[in-house]
Amino acid sequence: MPSKALFAGLVFDELDRPAESVSVGGEPFYVVDDSGFKRHIAAEHVDRQVLGHMRELMQGNEGLLSEQAAKMLGQDDRFSKAMIENQLKNIEQQFDVLMQQGIPEEARAYMGMAGFKVVINLHGDVLRVEQPSAPDPDGGGDE
Repeated sequence: MPSKALFAGLVFDELDRPAESVSVGGEPFYVVDDSGFKRHIAAEHVDRQVLGHMRELMQGNEGLLSEQAAKMLGQDDRFSKAMIENQLKNIEQQFDVLMQQGIPEEARAYMGMAGFKVVINLHGDVLRVEQPSAPDPDGGGDE
């Protein structure tokens, strides 16, 4: 069982109000205001949905992602790319570790500044995940 809400500070309700993250009995929850009633939603329920969304975005793109990650790390060799690609293909195991360790507060703050946002309903179902998009490689912008 996770000890902290993975996306604390990044989860909002349908009315764009931030969901508070609290711990009750050692279990993390997101708290959503339902007309004055504070609904406690298990953080793991929300967090696993968001991680599932991220997994779907990565599936089939492991080669490209590993290549880009290796370049960013300055490890642009075949061995490093293969190691990163293997980690991406076994992403479920990485997510389990992430659920236990959590995302550092600084990283969550950066994610929020970059535009990452999770919107949930009163039952904890993820309605959408807003995230910054990569620049258009063709250089085209909004018209």
